[in-house]
Amino acid sequence: MFSFKSAAIIVGLMAAASVHAESTKHGDPAKGQALAAVCGACHGTDGNSAIAMNPSLAQQHPAYIAKQLENFKSGARANPIMAPMAANLSPEDMKNLGAYFAAQKLRPAAAKDRDLVTLGQKLYRAGDAERGLPACAACHSPTGAGIPSQYPRLGGQHPEYTIAQLKAFRAGERANDANSMMRSIAAKMTDREIAALAEYSAGLR
Repeated sequence: MFSFKSAAIIVGLMAAASVHAESTKHGDPAKGQALAAVCGACHGTDGNSAIAMNPSLAQQHPAYIAKQLENFKSGARANPIMAPMAANLSPEDMKNLGAYFAAQKLRPAAAKDRDLVTLGQKLYRAGDAERGLPACAACHSPTGAGIPSQYPRLGGQHPEYTIAQLKAFRAGERANDANSMMRSIAAKMTDREIAALAEYSAGLR
């Protein structure tokens, strides 16, 4: 006879299988933590970087972190420091690191320059149609949280890092953006606009 106890056991097994499937798909934070010690010198052991030119990884989308590590390993994203760091990581390692850092709480950076924030807010929310600049919010969300696996979280990121990446896209030094999307956008931006967007996004929550 099928009992409530049997049903509970089946439900429990199904839940466990679901958790395992999610862990396999998105990575295992516990395994990622064991690997993260090496990352800590530059990004903080909890993903909160104390160095403004190194990105904070806490609360970043796990799939995005894994993709960047894949790109560093393959050379699609050139970086003399990250390339050797990623060289010995397996796809599973990358997913595990992504899962670990995504689970950490971000200690966000803050906006400091009010004038730049005003300009950054305008560009982030509305873009500039006459110059073909789309609103950043369309892909990175109004709060800067981004869209999982496609567009990274920008809210709370060090403005110095964001500036460096936008300038790298503009110069073509970073070329791992799908369909050259970020390169074409950054190519139309001035240094002041880049600084303004970085300043504004640092204050997003």
